[in-house]
Amino acid sequence: MDKRYQIFISSTFSDLKEERNKVMQTIMSLDCIPAGMELFPAMDEEQFEFIKRIIDDCDYYLLIVGARYGSMDDNGVSYTEKEYDYAVSKGTPVIAFLHHDISSLPMNKADLDAELRKKLEAFRKKVATGRLVQYWKNADDLNAKVAVSLPKTIKMFPRIGWVRANLQSNAESLQEMNDLRKELAELREYKRIHEDETSPINTDELASFDDEIIFSDKQHTGITWKELFIHFAPTLTNAPFDFYAEKTLENVFRELIYNSNVIITKHEINILKVQFISLGLIEIAVIKMQSSQPSPHWRLTPKGYKLMCKLVSVRK
Repeated sequence: MDKRYQIFISSTFSDLKEERNKVMQTIMSLDCIPAGMELFPAMDEEQFEFIKRIIDDCDYYLLIVGARYGSMDDNGVSYTEKEYDYAVSKGTPVIAFLHHDISSLPMNKADLDAELRKKLEAFRKKVATGRLVQYWKNADDLNAKVAVSLPKTIKMFPRIGWVRANLQSNAESLQEMNDLRKELAELREYKRIHEDETSPINTDELASFDDEIIFSDKQHTGITWKELFIHFAPTLTNAPFDFYAEKTLENVFRELIYNSNVIITKHEINILKVQFISLGLIEIAVIKMQSSQPSPHWRLTPKGYKLMCKLVSVRK
C-alpha cells in the first residue's frame, strides 16, 4: 500500500528559515507531507493548542536545534521545547538534529543573553539524553542527513500514515468502516454520559431575543441578544473547537458593547453560551478528530442556522 507520512518540523523560526525550507523540500521529495509552524510563525498559547492537534495528526516529529532557544511562554519555556515535550508525551517518533558548534554561528542567529544560552544548553542535553541525535554544520549538511535518516526511521518505526481513498482495498475499507462504527458508538455513549438528561427548558421563561443583555449584577451592555447572535452566529459555520468558539464569543461581545465600563468575566461568557444553548440556537457536539481524544465543538442547530440566514442574509 502506497502511504504518505506527515512530518512535523519543529525549530525556532527566523534564524532557521533556510534550513527549514530545504528540509521541507526534501520531505516532499520523499513523498511525505511536511507540517509545522509556518502556519503560525508568531506563537502564543492559543496557537500552541492548535499546534498540538497538528502534532497529533503527524506520524513523525523532526526537531532542528540551532543557536537560539526561541520565544517563550509565561513560565519561561520556549514553544519549541513545549512542542518537543508534547511529541514525546504522545509517543511520536522523534528525529533530532542539533547544530554541532553553536559558537560558530553568526551573532544574528544566536542568543546573546546568558540566561537564554543556559536554557538552550539544558534543552540540547534533554534532547540528546536517551536517544540518538545527529549533528549538522550547515543547511546542506542538515538536508543530506534528513534525506538519509527519515527513510530509516520510517522503516524502523512504521506508523499509520495517509492513503488515498481510491487505493484502499475492499478489505481495508471494510475494516475502516467497522472501526468508524465502533468510534461512532463510543462517541454516542460519551455524549450520552455527558449530556444533561433533564427535561428541556421552557423558552417562554427566557429573556426575549430583543431584550438587552443585562447580567445578574445589573450591568447594562447596550446590546440585545439578537444583535449578539447576528454577529456571532456566522463564526460557527465551521464548527470551531470549544476553546476558540468561546474566545470568539468574548471578542465579538466586547466589540459590540457600547459601555466600555462593563467588565466581562468568565461567568458572563458562560451565561451567553448557555442562553444560546437554551434557546436551541447552538449546540456543543463531541467530535473525535484523527489520533486525538473526543473534543467539544460549537455548531449551529438547524433552528440556529435557519435563523442566522434569515437575519444576516442581504435582501433585495
